[in-house]
Amino acid sequence: MRLKRVDNHLKEKLKDPYFKELYGLEEQKLNIVKKIIEYRIKHKLSQKQLAKKANVTQQYISKIENGEFSNIVTLEKILLFIGYTVKIEAIPL
Repeated sequence: MRLKRVDNHLKEKLKDPYFKELYGLEEQKLNIVKKIIEYRIKHKLSQKQLAKKANVTQQYISKIENGEFSNIVTLEKILLFIGYTVKIEAIPL
């Protein structure tokens, strides 16, 4: 019953275009985090090992895996290493 209330609350919040955009951004960030973690697991790499291979710090790998995206250039380095890229675009609302 509680899950249904959460679902209903989310449906109501998603009617707000601003909230919907922010929610979509969080979903995109989560998908990026999943790709990085899946890559590490598949290749049996620690955060430190991936960081060394991607030429970034272990702390930055940790931050990204926790959803903190403060530096797009560093994020791009990691994604390029694992076979992805970042696409950023500004579109009118």
